[in-house]
This record gives sequence, C-alpha cells and structure tokens, in this order.
Amino acid sequence: MKTETSQPGRKAQLDALLLKLPGVSARKISGLDAYFVSDKMFACVSANGVGLRLPVAVATEAQFSRANVSAFQPGGLASTREWIQINREDAADYEKDLELFEASVAFVKVAGSR
Repeated sequence: MKTETSQPGRKAQLDALLLKLPGVSARKISGLDAYFVSDKMFACVSANGVGLRLPVAVATEAQFSRANVSAFQPGGLASTREWIQINREDAADYEKDLELFEASVAFVKVAGSR
C-alpha cells in the first residue's frame, strides 16, 4: 500500500474536532494519520480528505446525497462499502460533519473489526 501524506492543517483541525469525543485517540497506521475508539479505527486522514467507517446503508446514502462524499480509496486501493471519504477544501469545515463522525464512533464501538 502506498502511503499518503496529509495536509498538516487538516490533521490539526481533525485533532481539535475528534480528540474531544469520548474515548477517541489518534495514531499512525500504514503511513496514515488515523483515529480510534475501543482500539478500532473509525477514521483516517488521506491526502484529499477523511476516510470514515459507517454502516453500509449510511455510507451509501451519504455517497449519493452529498457532492463532497465518495468511496474511500487510500493509496488508490478499494476499501469496503462501510468506508467513505469526505472531501473538504477547508479543513475547518469538517466541523459540519460532526454528526457523521459521532455516528462512526458509535458504529465502530459495537461493530466487529475489519
């Protein structure tokens, strides 16, 4: 897997948003900055956005209803249907996606690992 470097500002903005959620921690995995809850990854920063794990129905709905959401393909590799990528030009705008991040945390806490 090819590693990607994220924009430093994107990581700092996401740290400020996500690390205040209960039980969330951050660390690098396969060269990507990632966020974990219950020792399971729920989000990671890619060069162009943020990958986020959600229930398949929620992920599918987000891809079809939002112009800034696409399938998550870290390093150009396809991921599962549970993963989407949210693209924001301004990293501060990820605050508008807080509800999706919270849904991801709740989902990953009870979901099996992949």
